[in-house]
Amino acid sequence: MSEVSQGKRVVVVGAGWAGLGATYHLAKQGYDVTLLEAGSYPGGLVAGWKTAAGRSVEAGIHGFWYPYTNIFSLINELGINPFTTWTRSSQYSPAGLEVESPIFQNLPQLPTPLGTFLYTQFKRLPLIDRLSALPLLYAVIDFDNSDEAWRRYDFVTARELFKDFGVSARLYRESFEPMLLVGLFAPGEQCSAAAALGMLYYFILAHQPDFDVVWCRGTVGEKIFRPWVERIETGAKVLANRRVTDLIVDSDNRATGVVCGDEVFDADAVIFAVGITGMKKILSSSPSLQSRQEFRNLSNLGAIDVLATRLWFDRKIHIPLPSNACFGFDTTTGWTFFDLNALHDEYRHEPGTVVEADFYHANQFLSLENEEIIPIVQRYLATCVPEFREAKVIDSSVIRLPQAVSHFAPGSYRSMLPAKTSFKNVFMSGDWIVNRHGSWSQEKAYVTGLEAANLVISSFGEGTPAKILPVQADEAHIQLGRVVNKTARQIGKSILPQFWLP
Repeated sequence: MSEVSQGKRVVVVGAGWAGLGATYHLAKQGYDVTLLEAGSYPGGLVAGWKTAAGRSVEAGIHGFWYPYTNIFSLINELGINPFTTWTRSSQYSPAGLEVESPIFQNLPQLPTPLGTFLYTQFKRLPLIDRLSALPLLYAVIDFDNSDEAWRRYDFVTARELFKDFGVSARLYRESFEPMLLVGLFAPGEQCSAAAALGMLYYFILAHQPDFDVVWCRGTVGEKIFRPWVERIETGAKVLANRRVTDLIVDSDNRATGVVCGDEVFDADAVIFAVGITGMKKILSSSPSLQSRQEFRNLSNLGAIDVLATRLWFDRKIHIPLPSNACFGFDTTTGWTFFDLNALHDEYRHEPGTVVEADFYHANQFLSLENEEIIPIVQRYLATCVPEFREAKVIDSSVIRLPQAVSHFAPGSYRSMLPAKTSFKNVFMSGDWIVNRHGSWSQEKAYVTGLEAANLVISSFGEGTPAKILPVQADEAHIQLGRVVNKTARQIGKSILPQFWLP
């Protein structure tokens, strides 16, 4: 542990993947780290807790996909075993079963995206519709996650993108929009084309096994965050119920303190690791942040409502696959349901069936009473698996999460913050921060936490930077396509007048 960095005080705001990641690494390097969490426990959106009856619930189920190499590396370091084996998933519409996915890594490896295209079992979607996706490959190659690519595609909606590249109406309706509803949590006309391409490439298209997923064998709060926080608390302070209201900034443009109501935490560096909604709440009370254009611009960003329900039924119901995505039940809402008897240790021997059903872009549901929501959920489940129709709900949990997840709306990229801010010692992290790593969701949040920690280490010149595993390199034919495309673009720029909109 370094004696010089021992005295350097870092305040991290927000105890989700990003904040815990930054705190954990900086504490290991000998920094004096204080982690502030506005809620009553660490974990942010993925924390779990108990109902009055002692049953486990959480704010939605979160998968861990094949490309989450940094999170998997952390899990190995912590010496815990929280995950299921790789699971298969399916997709339903009101007409019934639409798609079943295999475990892609177990099948012969084909060049991307052939494996995804050939091995996914579409039950109803005609081949001609699937073939209409081929021209979209150009956009996949053209979108290389660079700043230029983000600016080029971010003003276009995902729906416009798919329409412009000739995707059939049925393929869009039955494949791409459902992916957007459960991946970006909003319908295509409300999603940035840049975000859609980034998300689809990372989770599905870059490499054949990318869509393979494991699930936590209980709540993420219990299985991962609790042992992780116990490890963190041996070298850092973790304080709950601390809502940040302002920064104290000196004449040298450095934050010297973090204000939580009547408390002030002295700081030599500050890392914000909260979601868009949390950041806007802090901004609303902070004159220091309001004085900066980059932070005022956060008011242009939005977030999406989520509804998480958990239902206990009085009998065993056969659910073919443990994780399922659903579309077409509500025009602007996607939802997922999970067989917790298969996924969670706690319910493996439960006499009845336990199901988690989570709804994204769930605006129209949040104002309903629990007694109105549960029958809707049961009716939807019965449309997918008819046995639910005769079962009785013996217990349930409904969690409303207004403005809970990042909304990558068209044009939002220009208002998102990079890791470095205009303050010399204030850094940003989270799944909505601009970075070039290429990851998404929980993995991106964790990676940006490590990146922020590395910026602190770099600014003080003390400690060893966190090793961040890069996203697996593009396959050779994609790399070649990107080189050719970039060259053609550069030639076009030098020859053609630049008066077209990007």
